Amino acid sequence: MKKNTYGIQNGLLNRSLFKASPNRSVRPKLNDIRLIVIHNISLPPEQFNNHHIDDFFLNQLDPNAHPYFEKICHLQVSAHLLIRRDGTITQFVPFDERAWHAGVSTFNGTENCNDFSIGIELEGTDQLAYTDEQYLALSRCCRSLIKKYPLITTDNIVGHSDIAPGRKTDPGESFDWEKFRTLL
Repeated sequence: MKKNTYGIQNGLLNRSLFKASPNRSVRPKLNDIRLIVIHNISLPPEQFNNHHIDDFFLNQLDPNAHPYFEKICHLQVSAHLLIRRDGTITQFVPFDERAWHAGVSTFNGTENCNDFSIGIELEGTDQLAYTDEQYLALSRCCRSLIKKYPLITTDNIVGHSDIAPGRKTDPGESFDWEKFRTLL
């Protein structure tokens, strides 16, 4: 295994903690993984280093823990990976399964991006800078995914805002695409 990539076995990323989200389903075509979608998330908004994102993806978010949670606790959402501020990675859905991250979306004329994409959440917001550790982990993950899934190219790594314009803004203005592409 190269130092600049992670291994992938049985749909799981080595060096990550796996917590199985119930919010997943079978991909319509397993051999059609061709897109990586970068998101951001913080729960509550702009608060980091807690267990609430995990709880959200596991359908265990306590609506009484914060007023914002009352609005979202009923949603069934997941991502394949979450990269925290310190660069640690949690995987919630194996790559060969469909995570529920993109919602109503279109990429190059094809709708329902969840069917053929891998969703990566960065712990962050549209306005606050991401950490060097996150960029490094993200670039390593993406290199590993490109190696494992040959339909993914560097041109097929986009933000949530690119596949759901007008509806989503993440990863936001704070995401440095040039820095990411240089590391990639």
